[in-house]
Amino acid sequence: MPAAELALAPLPAPRLRTLRMPWMALAALLVTLVALLPFAFILWSAAETGWATAATLIFRARVGELLVNTVLLILLAVPLSGSLALALAWLTERSDLPAAKLWAWLAVAPLAVPAFVQSYAWVSLAPGLHGLAGGVLVSVLAYFPFMYLPLAATFRRLDPALEDSAASLGLSPFEVFRRVTLPQLRLALSGGALLVALHLLAEYGLFAMIRFDTFTTAIVDQFQSTFNGAAGNMLAGVLVTCCLGLLALDTLWRGDERYARVGSGAARTAPRARLGRFTLPCLALPLLTTALALGVPFVTILGWLEKGGSEIWQWSLILSTLGQTLLLAVLGGLLAITAAIPTAWLTVRRPGRLSRFAEACNYLVGALPSAVFALALVSVAVRFLHPLYQTVFTILVAYALMFLPRAILSLRASIAQAPVELEQAAASLGRRPWSSLWITTIRLSAPGAAAGMALVALGIVNELTATQMLAPNGTRTLAMQFWSLSGELDYAAAAPYALAMVVLSLPLTALLFHQSKRMAGR
Repeated sequence: MPAAELALAPLPAPRLRTLRMPWMALAALLVTLVALLPFAFILWSAAETGWATAATLIFRARVGELLVNTVLLILLAVPLSGSLALALAWLTERSDLPAAKLWAWLAVAPLAVPAFVQSYAWVSLAPGLHGLAGGVLVSVLAYFPFMYLPLAATFRRLDPALEDSAASLGLSPFEVFRRVTLPQLRLALSGGALLVALHLLAEYGLFAMIRFDTFTTAIVDQFQSTFNGAAGNMLAGVLVTCCLGLLALDTLWRGDERYARVGSGAARTAPRARLGRFTLPCLALPLLTTALALGVPFVTILGWLEKGGSEIWQWSLILSTLGQTLLLAVLGGLLAITAAIPTAWLTVRRPGRLSRFAEACNYLVGALPSAVFALALVSVAVRFLHPLYQTVFTILVAYALMFLPRAILSLRASIAQAPVELEQAAASLGRRPWSSLWITTIRLSAPGAAAGMALVALGIVNELTATQMLAPNGTRTLAMQFWSLSGELDYAAAAPYALAMVVLSLPLTALLFHQSKRMAGR
C-alpha cells in the first residue's frame, strides 16, 4: 500500500476488553438458592411429616373450608376490581370527564392506605361487617388500583388508528371497544388480576379483622398456637400450590398472541369521548369510589384521633416505633438492592440460561405470601441456625427475599440505560472488573437503585405478617403497634399509627403513579 494511502487509512478501533466476572454469576446463583428456601421448606416439611400424616392434614374439612373461602373470594373480588378499574381507566383516559387528572390520581391514592387499615376503618364504621361480603368489599377498595395502573397505562399507549379503522367499517362505539380496544387490554387485565389475586392469598390483617378465614389467617393462627406445627406447614404447602396454580392460569389465559405493532403507530392521542348528558352519572363513579376508598379511612382515623384527644399521642413511644420502622425499612431496602445487583446485571449484560433461571425464580418466589417465608425462616433458624432465630438479620433476609422482584425491576431498567462501553473502557485502562463496574454502571444506576430501595422500604413499612412472626422480642413497628392496639379494640390509640403508615405510604403511591405515566410516555 502506498504511503499516502496508508496515512489516510482509518486506524483500527481499539479492542475493548470484555468484563469477565464469574463471581457475579455465583452471587446471583447463591441469592436464587436462598430465595428458593420456601419451596425447599414445603418439600422438606412434607417429607418429614410423612405422606400418611400429610394427607390427613391436607385432606380434611378445615382445608376444604379454607379452599372454598379462597376460591369465592378470588372469583368475586378480582372481577369486581377489574370492572371498577376498567371503568375508571376509560373515564380518566378516554373520556372528557371533568378534572380527569385529579380523578386519575385519586384512583391510585388508595394504595397509600394499607389493606388492614382499610379494614380497621370499615369495622369501626360498621362493626357488623364480617365474613365474605365484608372481605370482598374491603378487598376491592384496597386492591383495585393494582388493576387501574396497568389499564390506564395501556389506554395511553393504544394506537387510535386501529379504532378509527374499525369505526370506518361501520362498527358502533361499543363494538369498537369490544372487538378492538378490549383485546389490547388483555395483558393489562391479566397482570392486574394476577397481582390482586396474589395479594388476596397473602393478606392477613384485612381478613383477620373482618373475621373471614383464609389460608394465611389459618397459618398465622397455627403458628401462634402450636409454633410451627405440622398443620401450619401443610397449610403453607396448600397455599403455595394455590399461588402456583394462579401463575399457571395466568400463563394459559395470556396465551401466545402478539400484542406489539410494527412502527410507532399514529403520532397522536386518541380523541376523548364526549359524555354529554351522562357526565353527571359518570362523575358519580369516581366520586363514590373516592369516598369509600379514601373518605372512609381518613374520616375514621381523624374521628378516632379527635375522640382520643391528646392522651393517645404518646410521642416517646410513637417516635421510638417510627424510628425502628424506618431503620428496618432502610436496612431491608439496602439488603434487597445489594442482593438484586448480580441478577439485574446478568439479565442485562450476560443474558442466558442462568440469568433467565435466576430472574424467573426470584419473580416466582416474590409471588409467595409472607407467611410462607416466615415459616421457612423460622424452621431453618430453629433447627439449624438457632443463634439467628428472632434476630434482626433473619427478618431483614425475609424482607429482602419478599421484595427482591421490586429491586430487580428497578435496577434492571437503570443498568440497561448505562452504556456497556463505559465498563469496557474502564477495564481497558487497567481497572479491576469490580472497580470498572463500580465507577461506571453502579454509579449511573444510582437513581434506579434509590427508586427500588424506596419501593422496598415502603413495602416493609406496611408489612405485618412476617414482622409478627420473625421480629425479635421488643421490636415495635408501626404495623405491629397498630395491630396490637386495634386487637385490643383500642381504636383511638391505634389511630396515630394508622395515620403514620398512610403518610409514609404516600411517596410510594406518587412514585408508582408518575412511573406509570412515564412508562406510557406521558
